Amino acid sequence: MKPDLPTVLSVLAAVAALAGAVVAVLRLRGRRRIATAMQRATYDVLHTAALAAEPLRGGLTPSSAGKAVRHLRTLVGAVGLTIADAEECLAFDGRGSHHGDQFTAAAQRAVQARRPVVLDSSDLPCDRMDCVVRGAVVVPLTAADGLATAALVAIADEQPAPGLVQATQEAARWAGSQLALAELDSSRERLARAEVRALRAQISPHFIYNALTAIASFVRTDPERARELILEFAEFTRYSFRAHGEFTTLAEELRSIDRYLTIERARFGDRLQVRLQIAPEVLPVTLPFLCLQPLVENAVRHGLSRKPGVGMVSIEARDAGAECQITVEDDGVGMDPEVFAPGRPETDDGQHVGLTNVDERLRSVFGDRFGLVVETAPGEGTKVSMRVPKFHPGVRA
Repeated sequence: MKPDLPTVLSVLAAVAALAGAVVAVLRLRGRRRIATAMQRATYDVLHTAALAAEPLRGGLTPSSAGKAVRHLRTLVGAVGLTIADAEECLAFDGRGSHHGDQFTAAAQRAVQARRPVVLDSSDLPCDRMDCVVRGAVVVPLTAADGLATAALVAIADEQPAPGLVQATQEAARWAGSQLALAELDSSRERLARAEVRALRAQISPHFIYNALTAIASFVRTDPERARELILEFAEFTRYSFRAHGEFTTLAEELRSIDRYLTIERARFGDRLQVRLQIAPEVLPVTLPFLCLQPLVENAVRHGLSRKPGVGMVSIEARDAGAECQITVEDDGVGMDPEVFAPGRPETDDGQHVGLTNVDERLRSVFGDRFGLVVETAPGEGTKVSMRVPKFHPGVRA
């Protein structure tokens, strides 16, 4: 019987589809594999570690422990895992949470002894028929100072094997390094706040007295000028001693500097000349609070006040692509460059402490490439330059 045309076409279509599938399979087999099993395993470990690192970098709290413990259990490969301090289990993931008091006591022993503790079934008695806990590995989480206040507890459903012990130790060492970095970040923030307080303390003794003296000299002769200076002084001190914000904008810092110079011009009269050259596009740039004002104060106090005759302070801020370049220059008495040598003690009157303070804060926030550059010599004036990135992670006013 001769097949009809539709039947022949159907058979040909099926054969063509099968041939196409065979060719596709051969092509796939001929391609290089996207990733080997080892590469995939490495990716999984690094990705899981990154997920655990983010909360730990905020410090060890019940909240951060709760976000990290699941990922840490994946890294260790335990049936359960907890982070415990001397008082309680901060967070738990997996099986065995009913042994919390025993794990807390074991964590306390491990922290005090500063070494891992391995528990077996005799150390973890339980009357629950469905309990799977047969052992645990307890490893202290060592912080930056070498001390530990908490421990990582990996729970096993059999006698802890050497592999679990080693994996828990490595995970605890890695988690401890993240907590150490969190402490370092916290200490940097505390240092930055302390340095701002130091600058405020530097402002108060010499500037406030001189400002009030200058204002008092106008009370009888020019009451309206005295009133204006009092308002400028009030706004300057309000900005300088504000209680919030580690960063500010260049525009805000320049407003405060303008008030400072207004008061200083009341003291020095025509002896103090000021030249500003500011590119409008850099006014929103964010920089550390009280970062520019000490440079201007140093120019007036240590550069021009000791110079006979007229002195000039020049402040320039210009656009430099991804950065803002700021320069404060005076034509005053200058200084010996050796005063900035490493390990050189400060002078008794605190001279140049503001420059050192600003330099350290710039490097702490933006990196070592962004410290101050000071050009000076006796009798040649002083030029202080800085570069500030227009955008930097974590820096906003």
